[in-house]
Amino acid sequence: MSEISMASAPLQRLEDLRAGRVLVVGDVMVDTYLMGDALRISPEAPVPVVRVEETRHLLGGAGNVARNIAALAGQSVLVGLIGRDGDGDRLEAMLNEAGVAPRLVRGERPTTVKSRVLARNQQMIRLDRESRSPATPEEYAALMRVLKPLVPEFDVMVISDYGKGLVSAGILDDIRRLGQSRGRGDIKVLVDPKPQNIACYHKAWMLTPNAKETSESTGLPVRTRSEILAAGRCLREKLDAAHVLTTLGADGMALFSADGPVWHVPTMARQVFDVTGAGDTVIATAALALAVNFPLVDACVLANYAAGIVVGKVGAATASAEELRVAMQEHPVVMERWD
Repeated sequence: MSEISMASAPLQRLEDLRAGRVLVVGDVMVDTYLMGDALRISPEAPVPVVRVEETRHLLGGAGNVARNIAALAGQSVLVGLIGRDGDGDRLEAMLNEAGVAPRLVRGERPTTVKSRVLARNQQMIRLDRESRSPATPEEYAALMRVLKPLVPEFDVMVISDYGKGLVSAGILDDIRRLGQSRGRGDIKVLVDPKPQNIACYHKAWMLTPNAKETSESTGLPVRTRSEILAAGRCLREKLDAAHVLTTLGADGMALFSADGPVWHVPTMARQVFDVTGAGDTVIATAALALAVNFPLVDACVLANYAAGIVVGKVGAATASAEELRVAMQEHPVVMERWD
C-alpha cells in the first residue's frame, strides 16, 4: 500500500481550465424548489400545509453538468431534448444566463421538471413531470443533425443519462462513429450512467457511477473496501471501459483503470448539507480538466475537491475556481493506492 500527495499539481493549473471546451449530451431538466414553512395540517387530508415563501428554478441533469463547466470558466455546449412549452423556454433562458451554449431539440414530450416542496429545508415531497419514452425517430434525426457538426470539434464529451429517453446504444454508437471520422484520435467519452442502460456504455472512456449504481450494475455489494474493489473491477471489465471512477459519498472516490493501479481519494467535504447534483459536479470538473490535458489522476482529484464544495451548499450547486484554490491550499489531499 502506498500514498501520494496530489494537491499541488492541479492547483498550479487552475487557470488552464478557462481554455477547456466540453460537449455535454443528455437528459436536461428544470429543478424547481418551493420553499416555505409548514405550520398546520390540512383539514382536507392528514398532510402538512406548506406556505410557499420562495420559488427557485435551477438547471438539472445534463444542464447542471454544463452549468458546472461554465462556473469554472470553461466552455460548454449542451445538446438535449425539451418540449415545446414554457418550461422549455425557461430552461433555454437559464442555460444562456449560465453561460452555456444550448443546442436543444424541441419534441412532443414535455420538458422534464422536478418540483421539490421544502419546509424549513426539509423536503416534504417531489413531483416529477416527464416522459421516459425513447426519442422518436423524428427527435433522433433532429438530434443527429445537431450532433453531426459538433462532435468532431471536441476532444472530451459528457453523456449525462437520467433515464429520460435520450441516451441509447444507438446514439452512443453514432457519436462514436462521428468522433472517429475526425481523423485526430478518439473522443474521450465520460458517462454518468443509469444502471438500466448499462449495456449502452460499452467501450466508454470513463464511467462515473456512485456506489449504489456500481452495485446495481454488477449485482455485487459495495460495503467494504474489498467489495468495492471487486465491483469496480467487474464493471470496468464488463463494459471494456478504460476507466471507472466510483464515487463513494463520505468515503471519497476510487479510480479503476485498465492500465494502472486502483487509487482512492478521500472525501474533501468539510460539511454536508445537500448531495443533490454532486455527481454532475464530479463528471463536469473531471471532463473540463481532461479537456486541457490534466493527467487523469489530477482531474479526479480536482473533481473530488469540487464535489466536497458543492455538498456544503443547498440544492444543485457549483464550485468556482477560487473556491477550488482555497480548498486545495487549506486541505491537501493524500491519495492511497488500494491494490
